[in-house]
Amino acid sequence: MKNFTFGYARVSTEQQCLDRQLDMLEKYGVDKIYNEKMTGTKRNRPELEKLMERLTEGDTVVVESLSRLGRSTKDLIWLMETFNSKGVNLVSLKESIDTTSSTGKLLFTLMSALAQFERDVLADRTREGLAAAKARGRKGGRPPANSESVKRAVKLYRTGEYTAKEIYELTGVRKTTLYKNLRCP
Repeated sequence: MKNFTFGYARVSTEQQCLDRQLDMLEKYGVDKIYNEKMTGTKRNRPELEKLMERLTEGDTVVVESLSRLGRSTKDLIWLMETFNSKGVNLVSLKESIDTTSSTGKLLFTLMSALAQFERDVLADRTREGLAAAKARGRKGGRPPANSESVKRAVKLYRTGEYTAKEIYELTGVRKTTLYKNLRCP
């Protein structure tokens, strides 16, 4: 089975031009280019999603720079982990990252390890914060809803004239609280 090299180019607005990126990707020799004009802060990018669906083990994704893949570290890490799990190589021309080389694989592995470390530290801090709050007698979650508001919300729901969203707007009682109280006698 033949491995493919795919290019991905992106600019943030319709007014910006993709030509420089497209020229670089064509010069590199990619088989197919996916491109779009939309912000990199959105994870839901149709052309990137098409590319991700098409990738198979051994394929290579080439970008002009990592910033074309995503603007946030979180999204870049997610994409790199996805590539890694699929056995897909990544080449970033600007940063000289090429996971088909041993140095590129090392850099990729280090970035993945740092990402995992960041997630673990965040989870540790969350647990420590919850434990400290509990030691001071506080517990997490929202404060309980006002019982009169809940009774009013249940009455409104039972009329059949209001949606849960409308009831929330009228009473401040959230949908989950409303449904929980509908089940109670």
